[in-house]
Amino acid sequence: MASDSSATCVSALTIAGSDSGGGAGIQADLRTFAAHRVHGLSAIAALTAQHTRGVTAVHVPPLAFLRAQIDACFEDFRIGAVKLGMLANAGVIHAVADALEAHPPPFLVLDPVMVATSGARLLEQDALDALRTRLVPRADLLTPNTPEADLLTGMRITDAATAERALDALLAMGAKAVLLKGGHLDEGAQVVDRYRDAAGDAGFIHERLPFEGHGTGCTLASAVAAQLCLGLPMAQAVATAVAYVGRALRQGYRPGRGQVRVLDHFGAAPTA
Repeated sequence: MASDSSATCVSALTIAGSDSGGGAGIQADLRTFAAHRVHGLSAIAALTAQHTRGVTAVHVPPLAFLRAQIDACFEDFRIGAVKLGMLANAGVIHAVADALEAHPPPFLVLDPVMVATSGARLLEQDALDALRTRLVPRADLLTPNTPEADLLTGMRITDAATAERALDALLAMGAKAVLLKGGHLDEGAQVVDRYRDAAGDAGFIHERLPFEGHGTGCTLASAVAAQLCLGLPMAQAVATAVAYVGRALRQGYRPGRGQVRVLDHFGAAPTA
């Protein structure tokens, strides 16, 4: 982050939902940006009442107000990357897509939040169709977990072979690069995150930890956006972000009565 107040630093914008419990959503995104010393901007697409045990209520603000937030950010800041998270319905998705057509960012990282930790589907069919047609083709990076990739592709991802086919299907939908997160896929004691773009593949293999994290997907996409703002190429930004999330999760803590861990963003912050 620039120390000279007269210099215009590059900012990262998150358009996502707010988590009143502080572990995921906008709150996790802004902590991630700050840990990378990137100025963070936010446009709140949904307000949630939630804690470490679940979501109790969701409020979607008027679409005109969402657009006003996005316009305000682009009118005043030099935005290096936009991260998209929870977009609750088709109207929100169309509003965000319209705003990004008016203000094309250098990079768009799309975390397609569609399935709750409980397995409940969060998007209706018209919203899923809007996501496929309006946002996935604009994404420089798409970061679904396997249940979300199931919905996007219409496939059933059950093993390494079907995961590989899903990567191809997601790229065929228009995303320039895909990181398919493997936490929901049973591959034994390991978790495998699979990355693919036009230049090739990469795999990130981790030990499966004996606890559940809260906000890992939000943090991963935001860390990639931050690294893109800092000038890293996409594949390197993804590798660096995956490592950051691993550190933050291992150093995580339990602030509430639920069993999930919240990530330690600043303890995991890059040192260089």
